[in-house]
Amino acid sequence: MDRAAFKMDSAEKRLNELGYKQELRREMVSILIIFPLFSLFFVDNFGVWIRMFFMAGFLQTLFKTLAITFSSMAVFTGSPLYGPSLRYAGPASLIWGWVVVTFFTWFVGFAMAEICSSFPTTGSLYFWAAHLAGPKWGPLASWCCAWLETIGAVAGIGGQAYSAAQAMQMIIFLATGNNKGGGYFASRGVFLCMYMGFTIIWAVLNSFALQVIAFLDIISMWWQVIGGLVVIVMLPLVAPHTQSASFVFTHFETSPEATGISSKPYAVILSVLLSNYCLYGYDTAAHLTEETKGADRTGPIAILSSIGMVSVFGWAYYLALTFSIQDFNYLYDVNNETAGALVPAQIIFDAFHGRYHNSTGAVVFLCIIWGSFFFCGLSVTTSAARVVYALSRDNGIPFSPIWRRIHPKYKVPTNAVWLCATISIILGLPILKIDVIFTAIISISTIGWVGGYAVPIFARLVMAEKNFKPGPFYLGRASRPICLVAFLWICYTCSAFLLPTLYPIQWKTFNYAPIAIGISMTLIMLWWAFDARKWFKGPVRNIDLGNGYS
Repeated sequence: MDRAAFKMDSAEKRLNELGYKQELRREMVSILIIFPLFSLFFVDNFGVWIRMFFMAGFLQTLFKTLAITFSSMAVFTGSPLYGPSLRYAGPASLIWGWVVVTFFTWFVGFAMAEICSSFPTTGSLYFWAAHLAGPKWGPLASWCCAWLETIGAVAGIGGQAYSAAQAMQMIIFLATGNNKGGGYFASRGVFLCMYMGFTIIWAVLNSFALQVIAFLDIISMWWQVIGGLVVIVMLPLVAPHTQSASFVFTHFETSPEATGISSKPYAVILSVLLSNYCLYGYDTAAHLTEETKGADRTGPIAILSSIGMVSVFGWAYYLALTFSIQDFNYLYDVNNETAGALVPAQIIFDAFHGRYHNSTGAVVFLCIIWGSFFFCGLSVTTSAARVVYALSRDNGIPFSPIWRRIHPKYKVPTNAVWLCATISIILGLPILKIDVIFTAIISISTIGWVGGYAVPIFARLVMAEKNFKPGPFYLGRASRPICLVAFLWICYTCSAFLLPTLYPIQWKTFNYAPIAIGISMTLIMLWWAFDARKWFKGPVRNIDLGNGYS
């Protein structure tokens, strides 16, 4: 074996064993981060992990992977959904719903971490699905998973662009005088321009070397941690008065006059959509495994650490918002200072205006929240481009040779980046006419992204244990029950996002995500039945396994 072989880390060797040569640059380096120690309970050799954990290179790579993964989830990402979720069933359902969703999310996270440790390649979910499903069902499993993942990731860019544009709309509105002082409220056309502008900026930044994105994601992580702490701690302290604990944790109230939903179970399901939407995206670590050193170890830790951090920070953020409510009914009044457009913005405005009689503090806090959306969108763009690149590398997308091209200098899939940005911009065009575009975009994103998790997890659940080659992170006997719970939870989550969110059903209130997903998947499966099954065989090996790596 030549000298180059000795320089490979375990993840690159595993990548070669799986039939892939290293193409994307592994240059994810940074500094120390502490991760949840309970994520080590299922690791085979605890002593080896402890020694490895204190190796500088491992720590550096771990932090960078965690930064990008944490940025893709984001602390404030559910802010646009907070108002509707609060209105469906009151604060108790929203707050405790977060705890329930977090509990089940851990099952998905552990299942994903185990598989990620075994398959450190950029193909991630659909690559996993192909290998776990075996030679007979692998091509179909990888085909379904790849397209679900692609739909979810690309729509995710649109979701973050919309959220960033809405936050910017509120910042400008309050900074120029608010709804009662002649403030400027961006029109649909201007809103769409902001939406497109953020998408283009993310694409430009993702067209440069990975060091640029990695550096920005480090800023993002500290922005969200420090900014999150500032908002979480300061908001209740600034608020002139706070709600009681009984209101926050026990008050249940439906609003059938506003939502058209009188069924309490239905209202609870819809109120929990906030948590379902916020607590995914941790598979970003898997998309970047081919660009990180020691990915068979850092990937699983980044997945579990991101879930732990976002679940804690996110719950604290929504607790801070709920405790700081001044007048519940006033939040939804179209004549209030924010025109009833974004409930968290009104809560923050009421707190600062009630205490200091100006909106400066509210604008600053909204800038912190906007920054979270911006960085999250940047990371989601990174993840989406890697999904498209991986699928095109295996000839699974039209004009694959174009989208799999790697920039000769920066070693990033530039064409895939701009394809994702273009599709996201197209998804946003209905902003000019449709009121519920955000609901549709996030529903498509969640169903596609989370639905993509289900395929490899189900394949892992039903495969023979002897056929699974575990990585450093291995669940052992706990694998099957964890995968079963994870799979059932994913099925529930996807089903919930197909439901109508307002009644009576009209064009302005219609959740068209089921139609969009249905048409897309029908076309994709027809393509498979009549053509793709003849030539698509799943991940394509691009290395000769007879070279000494197998």
